[in-house]
Amino acid sequence: MHIGVVTLFPEMFAAVTDYGITGRANRDERVSVQCWNPRDFTTDRHRTVDDRPFGGGPGMLMKTEPLQAAIQAARSGLAEKSAGRPTVIYLSPQGRRLDQAGVEELASREQLILVCGRYQGIDERVLQHEIDEEWSIGDYVLSGGELAAMVMIDAVTRYQPGALGHEDSAREDSFADGLLDSPQYTRPQVYEGESVPEVLLGGNHEQIRVWRLRESLGNTWLKRPDLLEKITLDAEQKRLLQQFIDDYEARRDRAES
Repeated sequence: MHIGVVTLFPEMFAAVTDYGITGRANRDERVSVQCWNPRDFTTDRHRTVDDRPFGGGPGMLMKTEPLQAAIQAARSGLAEKSAGRPTVIYLSPQGRRLDQAGVEELASREQLILVCGRYQGIDERVLQHEIDEEWSIGDYVLSGGELAAMVMIDAVTRYQPGALGHEDSAREDSFADGLLDSPQYTRPQVYEGESVPEVLLGGNHEQIRVWRLRESLGNTWLKRPDLLEKITLDAEQKRLLQQFIDDYEARRDRAES
């Protein structure tokens, strides 16, 4: 997968190119991340990339010419790496909300160009002529699109073949099947008087699968019940969820009595 980033702060992206899972994927060339800075496409001595908005108002907007030139340079740069037309994405709170389905959709594309706005945003003409899609990571405002772009890069990298140490890791993450994850434990077996659940120590893979599914369903019911409204539970899932609810309510009643 090839990702181009248009940003005024390319040095920020060392966080994803040099560290952790994304850094390893970048070094192994499973994912490539390359930045283009609009300042490199300015023509004045001050390398100006922003200007006042017509009609007045607070703040500044990113100028059309250097931003458009940077996007076009990113297109040309990615074209040298692989065939096909990249999807140009503007990170914006007005865009489609990024969720697990969106991550998997984006991860299946061969080329992405992520455009990071700054100041009060970008000129509408760039949106109309250069941007294919707008995506958001939430209903709040950041100082720029860089952090949102890094979130997207991290999320889609996990779905690239060989990026994770275990091939099932991405598939078993929270949200991958619409549910939150089950509780996880590692050594020591007993910590401050609390022991790892016995079922995880017995080595019976079917019992472990059932326990994890039950706890995953219960965790979702407790913390994100809205997610359960979006999926259709099969007979086993319904039965295990009801078991969890019955046990949870019984423990709560005992604690209150």
